[in-house]
Amino acid sequence: MYKYTLINSNLFSYFPFYFPKQATPISIGIVDLYHDVMGLLVFVIVFVFYILYQSIFLSYYKNNKHIKHVDSETQSYLETLWTVIPGLILFIIAIPSMSLLYAIEEPISSNITIQITGKQWYWSYNTLGLNKNFSLNSFDSCIVESKDLNIGDFRLLEVDNRLILPALQNIKLLITSDDVIHCWSVPSFGIKVDACPGRLAEANVYILSPGIYYGQCSEICGVGHAFMPITVVAIN
Repeated sequence: MYKYTLINSNLFSYFPFYFPKQATPISIGIVDLYHDVMGLLVFVIVFVFYILYQSIFLSYYKNNKHIKHVDSETQSYLETLWTVIPGLILFIIAIPSMSLLYAIEEPISSNITIQITGKQWYWSYNTLGLNKNFSLNSFDSCIVESKDLNIGDFRLLEVDNRLILPALQNIKLLITSDDVIHCWSVPSFGIKVDACPGRLAEANVYILSPGIYYGQCSEICGVGHAFMPITVVAIN
């Protein structure tokens, strides 16, 4: 069997409702973009509520007998201002968003290719091309029932055969389905790819650190949809 040292990676780092551990450059970029956009949104919300407070409470309730009217020239200036500023904000958000989308779709050269096939209701893996340190193999990965779990295992997330991948390697994933539409999703990798029958979707992953990473089928595919977990072990 494989010999490896695992980093103790819980499902959620630091806080129970925070993002899972980011294990790839793509997932780090997604979380960083989320933080930047949320910070900008908080600033916009605070600014808008401040203007509303100034306009309604201070101008109307305190000085309702002396309401100041804005002339047409100032109105034109304000309309231009609140049209240009949101446009600039959207442009600022678009730059890192487009860069991240380009990085996600950029093809990379890899010596490891994993074919992932969604079935009712489990995943099947086939290593199409590996380097000399890994052997060619094909296996199915099914959920471990609650009665068979060990202490510390995650319910509805443990599988009998884990997908073992090397860290710090460019890995190509080819994702398809044998029956209905599934979705191979691992939040720590920033990957969520639909598995469609008759089609072959492609994704790239570069794992930064060893550990155990979990995912699930993210497309409602039938009565066994909730029982299609994904467990990936990244090793040195």
